Amino acid sequence: MRHLLNITDLTVDEIKLVLELSQRDPASLGRPLAESDGTPKGAALIFEKPSNRTRHSMEIAVVQLGGHPVYTRGEEVGFDVRESVEDIARIMSGYHGVLAARVFKHSVVARLAMSSTVPVINMLSDLSHPLQALADIITMEEHAGPISGLTVAWIGDYNNVARSLAEAVCLLGGTISLGCPSAYDADDDELARLASLGGAVRQSASPQEAIAGADVVHTDTWISMGQEEESAIRRKIFSKYCVDASLMSLAAPNAKFMHCMPAHRGEEVSADVFDGPNSVVIQ
Repeated sequence: MRHLLNITDLTVDEIKLVLELSQRDPASLGRPLAESDGTPKGAALIFEKPSNRTRHSMEIAVVQLGGHPVYTRGEEVGFDVRESVEDIARIMSGYHGVLAARVFKHSVVARLAMSSTVPVINMLSDLSHPLQALADIITMEEHAGPISGLTVAWIGDYNNVARSLAEAVCLLGGTISLGCPSAYDADDDELARLASLGGAVRQSASPQEAIAGADVVHTDTWISMGQEEESAIRRKIFSKYCVDASLMSLAAPNAKFMHCMPAHRGEEVSADVFDGPNSVVIQ
């Protein structure tokens, strides 16, 4: 049995297989989330941390693969409040063919995986966002070409989204260029770990240096859910990291812009970039 908690839980060949399967008509993939008699298997989608895109994409994906999605809010399970994470995993894996969880702490989804008798998928934690990275890789290859030939810039906080994206780019032989302020960047051990995955890694506190020549530029909100108390200090620190037209002009000609959303025009990205002709955010 396999779990998907981090992008590195997949081999390079498996990531490439996911990319290949993603280009197929869903009807051609069969019904891997159905029993042999066609009965849909359950898929528990546990949202301790709410989401717009993740809920819709996961529910549609489960249906396309022959399963039956069951959306569950965090307060309905109450990790370690109503019940222990381990008890929840044991009970739900008796009902379902797969568990997926969007959580605040990575330790919660890791504990689910340790106690579940069915595969567990991380829909987001404070450490990783592997499904977002897969979606980003698919989008970049569709609009910019094979990852192995791309320089991918990340501007802003080295957060969970950045970490999974960097892992995926490195595994596929691309170059990841991080532009992060001090104390919100990847430390030396993390940079070495990324480089060991097979790609090229560079980092600068200067967003201008990080974006120079990039084929694709990514950013994310400066203030994620759960960081509201840090709003004032984060806006001050990240104020020089807005991806605007001036900054984008330093990237490669026709460089694509991406954002995992929700976005805040006028903060981490200007409206003319977010809604501009080189933006593939919505795709």
